[in-house]
Amino acid sequence: MFSNKIALVTGGSRGIGRAVVEDFRAKHATVYFTYHRHEEAAEETVQKTGGHKVLCPQGDAEAIERTVEDIVQREGRIDILVNNAGITADGYLMMMPFDEWNKVLDTNLNGAFRFAKAVVRPMMSAQKGVIVNVASVSGLVGIGGQTNYAASKGALIAFTRSLAAELGPRGIRVNAVVPGFVETDMTARMPRQIKQQNLARILVKRFGTPREIAAAVSFLSSEDSSYIIGQALVVDGGLTSTVA
Repeated sequence: MFSNKIALVTGGSRGIGRAVVEDFRAKHATVYFTYHRHEEAAEETVQKTGGHKVLCPQGDAEAIERTVEDIVQREGRIDILVNNAGITADGYLMMMPFDEWNKVLDTNLNGAFRFAKAVVRPMMSAQKGVIVNVASVSGLVGIGGQTNYAASKGALIAFTRSLAAELGPRGIRVNAVVPGFVETDMTARMPRQIKQQNLARILVKRFGTPREIAAAVSFLSSEDSSYIIGQALVVDGGLTSTVA
């Protein structure tokens, strides 16, 4: 499906990002993925998938520009960008330091902005490309203790739609995947009681898997979705379908 395609996945060392790298590689794409702190996990992704790891923090605009330039120089282009990298720093607003708020917004939202801005120029030159932003149902429904995370992911959905309006006429499709609760390191840290409460709201009565989210990313990155642009594809086991 992705033969001769060049993909860049942010935050590809673990969880959903690693699953996206695996899926792209299984479909014969050349894949570069970024990581920041998790060197061992990144190397494991390399060994498991054959992807190319790149140390590149979400907050370093110059490093992001260099990363994109290096890939374009080596491969000639970037066909697909998946903005997946994200963090949480949950806490109630009255006790949330500004640094915790700003750190989440900068990584999840500003990081996506930086990467998108860096790839737009070569994509516009080629008059084609795909950007898929990985958001969250937290950006659609209210979840207590996640004002920073929810704000970042809700803004990412709005960013997706506006960027699609800018780039669609130039042959570049921009969409978002909106996962619900997925079995990752993030959800593994959730208290058992909170897990049970959320499971009760999910129609299929289980959390999703990284592979299921990767399949949605793959679809929106492929020619099978060539008439889909500016959309937020919710993959949440029916969680938000029960919200009035």
